[in-house]
Order: sequence, then structure tokens, then C-alpha cells
Amino acid sequence: MRLTAILLDKQSNQMAIDPVCGMMVDESTARRANVDGRTYYFCSEHCRQEFRSTNERHERPIAVIDPNAIYTCPMHPEIQQHGPGFCPKCGMNLEPQMVRLDTPEDDPELRNITRRFWVAIVLTVPLLLLAMLPMAGVPVDHFLGTRLSSWLQFLIATPVVLWCGWPFFERGWQSVVTRNLNMFTLISIGTGAAYLYSVSVIAFPNLFPGNVYHHGTLEVYFEAAAVIVTLVLLGQVLELRARRRTGAAIRELLSLVPPTARIVQDGQEREVPVAEVRERDLVRVRPGEKIPVDGKLIEGQSTVDESMMTGEPIAVEKRTGDPVIGGTVNQNGSFLMVAEKVGEQTVLSQIVNLVAKAQRSRAPIQKTADVVAGYFVPAVVGIAILTFLVWAIAAPQSPALPWAFANAVAVLIIACPCALGLATPMSIMVGIGRGAMEGILIRNAEVIEVLQQVDTVVVDKTGTLTEGRPKITECLVTQPFTEDELLRLAAGVEQNSEHPLAQAIVAGAKARGLTIPPGDEFHSFPGAGVRAKADGKEILIGNRSLLTSHNVNILAEFDARAEVLQQQGCAVMYVAADLQFAGLIAVADPIKKSTEQAVRDLQELGMRIIMLTGDNETTARTVANQLRIDEFQAGLRPEVKHGRIKALRAMGRCVVMAGDGINDAPALAEADVGIAMGTGTDIAIESAGITLIKGDLRGIVKAIKLSRLTMQNIRQNLFFAFVYNALGVPIAAGVLYPLSENLLLNPMLAATLMSFSSVSVVMNALRLRTIRLT
Repeated sequence: MRLTAILLDKQSNQMAIDPVCGMMVDESTARRANVDGRTYYFCSEHCRQEFRSTNERHERPIAVIDPNAIYTCPMHPEIQQHGPGFCPKCGMNLEPQMVRLDTPEDDPELRNITRRFWVAIVLTVPLLLLAMLPMAGVPVDHFLGTRLSSWLQFLIATPVVLWCGWPFFERGWQSVVTRNLNMFTLISIGTGAAYLYSVSVIAFPNLFPGNVYHHGTLEVYFEAAAVIVTLVLLGQVLELRARRRTGAAIRELLSLVPPTARIVQDGQEREVPVAEVRERDLVRVRPGEKIPVDGKLIEGQSTVDESMMTGEPIAVEKRTGDPVIGGTVNQNGSFLMVAEKVGEQTVLSQIVNLVAKAQRSRAPIQKTADVVAGYFVPAVVGIAILTFLVWAIAAPQSPALPWAFANAVAVLIIACPCALGLATPMSIMVGIGRGAMEGILIRNAEVIEVLQQVDTVVVDKTGTLTEGRPKITECLVTQPFTEDELLRLAAGVEQNSEHPLAQAIVAGAKARGLTIPPGDEFHSFPGAGVRAKADGKEILIGNRSLLTSHNVNILAEFDARAEVLQQQGCAVMYVAADLQFAGLIAVADPIKKSTEQAVRDLQELGMRIIMLTGDNETTARTVANQLRIDEFQAGLRPEVKHGRIKALRAMGRCVVMAGDGINDAPALAEADVGIAMGTGTDIAIESAGITLIKGDLRGIVKAIKLSRLTMQNIRQNLFFAFVYNALGVPIAAGVLYPLSENLLLNPMLAATLMSFSSVSVVMNALRLRTIRLT
């Protein structure tokens, strides 16, 4: 965790954020502390002392965000300002427009809301007990007295509503001022009405008519106001935690670049920060190091692990003149390269920009509720005002004002947004939990809403359709060799190599329990294979030309079989012992056992399936034919995959992208829903909306079914919520009073009906826990 001081560049230049609690403070009145020549501002002496003590102990480093950093709303990108805050339209917290590697991980807003939430929890629990125990038969009010009990509830509820819930009132007021009514408008009206009514009851009890009395006492609703605030705070904490992870994928991508590079000038090497590397600089890269920038080899040769870009497990051989990509890993050779693209021009930087842009383009699920609230809130407020005016003029008894106030409050309380507010998050919460039970981790709530509309599934090959780890698929030998002897000798030669094909041979030998002999006199033939001694024999392993160049005679039937295996996407290695042909070893990335069934299930759901891969055409066609996938493209770079997803969306398709590699990150972020294999890279997982823990493609089928059922549940909840409100609001307004004065709805009954609607929503949402997804 980092202790973060965020300075806002406001026009008045008088506002700052407390680095401890995250509250906005006025510089002219705030307490101050000077550290390392910089001034920090605090809301209280407690925060200042905590800051000083933490800094002196060096427990957490201090990071300062650029005061000129632009923050924007992910839902309304046109809203931009210097420094953090909340959107005047939807009330969501703003987030940095661009995440950098040095962006602090600590979030003052999250820390602030979390603190308010825990304070609310501590106070709301005893408040609920004080208010509800009498209903359970515990005579608390007889011991304390009704009036003392009400005042105690007032004392406990006041800090919950006015301090813990203050951010909601700020946003609710802002929504009224800007005429962009949203969920915070509902929350502030509901809690405000319950709280102010209750305060009026205990402060001015004689103003209320007899019909608002319940068993001779005036009811108060402090616990309702406190519970609403606490639940909304919980939702805010969960939302902020989820949104904070958005930048983690970008930071992880940026961390692939090494912090330094070795520049060669005048025959001398010197280490400099990677940011100081310029175009045309000569850079030395040693074995095991990450390549700092994009460029081209001018001296030496090596193999480079480009799996973070292509997703393919087999390392690529690099010779003079070949291009290399920043962030990829040099394996076994030292080389000199010339820098061609640096800074934001590198492929990795372009991927970062693509991920950031795609992530900001998503609209959260709360938008639907806000649109509904935009009509619902003014309608309810209008009805409450109309109710007040009608009863103020036509009340059956004097004084008329208490009658008007009581009925107007009843309208506001029964229209409290509890049920409406719970309709979506309860279903989402249960649905996400149900998905987790099936190994489906859903990162964002909006994923569930979008997933139900999906009609196109785009999949990567390696690690998604296949296992992502090369394995020996076939071993053919000539007399007098046996399969075990051939694998044992080959593994002895390859055991010191980090090449994926070599590792597959070693793993295959170990899987058979074979004793691997030591290899020595190792010699590499770049692009062809290797030669070494094992068990006193000289072993050659590589392609056909390597063996023929050593005058090894190869049987024709083995050549024919090798051609078939290569057409099936296998890498075929010829083996000779003491210049005598010994056999063939075929290595391939096998298709997962569950993939074929998953593809059939998706096709039965009406999905259009497209495979996009960075692998070669032959291998891609083989996998597509085996799985009966009609559409595929091979040899694609990350930006091309991203463009293909973008083009599909432009055609009106709703696209799911499933992948597991760093190269899939831009496409995962650009898709309507990105699904990462849990067996893949952290960056792919961070860029995706859903992670399949088991890496099983059948999880996509379950996720789509879960999405459809969850959204159906949400629509049911919204229906229940609005039916209760539609029936209750007219009754609360007094439309049935002419039929009988007993049909006048007092605030207590209004609160009961409101609670009943909330209970119905919760119970319906809990049904998702028992649904079948297979």
C-alpha cells in the first residue's frame, strides 16, 4: 500500500485532498505539514500526525500524482477535470485518463469510503437492535421509555446519515443542480425523507394527527435511513475496488519493459534508464534479459521468447537483420541491436494505449437504472408535492399542515429506492457468486448485462482451444532402437536447453520414468538443430537437412509420415545416433479434451465462432478442421486482432473474445466481453471481464447461460419493485381515503410495504443460487 498525496489543480488553486483520509480540504484553513520541501494539507490533527509518523517510519512511500493529470468519467468521457472527483451527470467517481507505471496503488477515495462504511456498520448494528428488538418481543422501550429510545436512535443515526452518507447527499444535490437525476438522487431523497421525518416526529410530536400514531406512539425511521446509507456504502466500496483493478493490467504491461538498457557507444557499454534510449542507439542484450525497445539485430544471434506478443510457446530464432520487440525475452545468445522505435512508438506502448482506450469505452450497468431514475424520481417528487398541496387545502380536520406533511412523507417513504436500488445489485451479487461456484470469475457487473446479447465468439488458439504446452504426440523408431531409448537419448541432449520443443522432449521422457543420461560436447546449428554426446553416442536432433548434411540416410516411409505430421500442425524432429538414422519425434500443442464439446455447445446456442491466432496457417487450419470451425485467420499480430474485433463490433455484432496471452490483451479489452483462461497470463486476466479458472472453454457456455438467467432475474426484480411503488404511491397519497379513513397509509405502513418489496427482491435474487448451468 502507498500513502498518496493528491494535489488538485483547481481554478481557485485553494483545494487539496487529505493524503490520509482522502477528504477535500481548503488550503487556507487546513492543517499543514512540510515533507521534503512539499506542503501537504489535512482535515484534522489526527490525519496530520498519522501522516508524519508513517513517513518517519518509512512504512509506505509517498507518491504524488501530477496535479495536471486529467480525470474522466468512464460513462461520460466528455466529463474531464484536473484531479479526482465525481461525475456531475451520473455521480460515479472519476478515474485517470491514462494509467502510468508510477501511478500509486493506494486510492484515497476508496480509503475514505471504506472508513465511512465501517463507521456506518458499527453504528447501524446497535441502531437496528434498538429499533427492532421491541418488535421481536424484547421490551427495550419499556426499560428506556419510548421517548428516550427515539432520542438514542436519533443520536446514533445522525452521524451515519450526515457524515457517512454525506457524499451521497453531495452527489444527489449536484444531480438536481445539473438536472441529471440519477441513483444518488433517489438515495438522498429516500434517506433524507426518512431522517427528516423522524427528526420532526421526536422534535415536534404535537404537530402530527392521530392517524400517524401506532399503538399510541409516533414511529421513527432512523434505522431505515441508516441501513440505506450502509448498504449503498458497501456497494460503493465494491465498485471502487473493482474499478481500481482496471489500471492493473496496464501497469502489468508496462512492467514488462526493463528499467534499464545497455547502450554501446565508442565500443563501451553503459547502463542507462530505458527512457533515455533514442532511435539509432546501439543496445546490447544478454542471455535471459528482456529486450528494452523495438529494433533490429545487427550482430549476433539468439532465440527470443515472443509468447507475450504472439501467444505461441515456441521461441523464435533471430539472426542479423531480424526484428525484435521490446518486452520480449532473449534466451540463449548475446546480440547487438539498433533501436528503431522507442517510448510510445513501441509495440508494447501501442498495446497499452489500445487496452486503456478500450477499457474506458465500456458503459456500466448502472446507466439503465439511472435512466429509469431520471423519470421515476421527478414523478415521485411531483406526486409528493401534489399530495402535500391537496391535503393542505382539503384536509378533513384542522390543522391541515400535519396531514399534508404526513401523507407527503408517506409517498416519499414508500417510493424509497430500496427495492429499485437492490433490484440490480442483489441479482448481480448472487449471479457472480453462482458463477464463482462454477469457476467463472466475473470482474465487472456490466459484463453480465452485455453477455446476454452476445452472438459472436472469437477465440485464440494457443492456450484457449489448445493446452498451450507442446507435448510429444508421436515417436517413430527404426531397429534396433526402441521408443524409450530414443526419448532417453534425445532428452539427454535437450535437457540443458530452454527451447519449448526441447522441454517437451525432456518432459515426455520424465513422464515415462526414464533415466536421462548427461549430455556433453553440445553444439548448436542455428535454424537446424543440435549435436551432443549422450551415453557415449553422438546424437543429432533437428530438421531433415541437418541429418542429410551429415550424410545420414533417411528412410522414405519416415519422410512420408513426417509430411503428414507437419500438415497436422506438428513440429517434427529427426534423430540420428552415431550417424545412423534412429527415428522421428513429433511435438504439438494438443487440443483440450473439453474444447470440441464446448464448440458444439456454443454453435447450438447460435454463436458464430471465429478463431484468430498468431500461429501459422497450416497449424491453424488443422485445428479449425478438427473442431469444425469455419472461420479463422492465422499469423495475426495483437493490433490486427484488435482491429478485427473492432470491425466486427462496427458491423453490429456483439462479440466475446476468449484468449490467454499478453497478445490477446487489446482484443480482450476491445470486445464487448473479454474472457481469459485462468491458465493464461496475468495481463490477459486483468484485461478481461471474465476469467475461467479451469481454462475450460465450456465455461463460456455456462457464463452465457448465467448472464441470461441473471438479467431475467433483474427484470423480474425491477417489475416487483415498480409494482409495489405503483400500488403504494397512490394509496400513500390518499386516493382511497374517500372510501374509508382507515385506508389512509401512515408512514409506518409505508415503510413496511417498502421493506416487503425489498424482501421480495432479495428472495427472488437468491433463486439464482440453485439454477443449473449445464
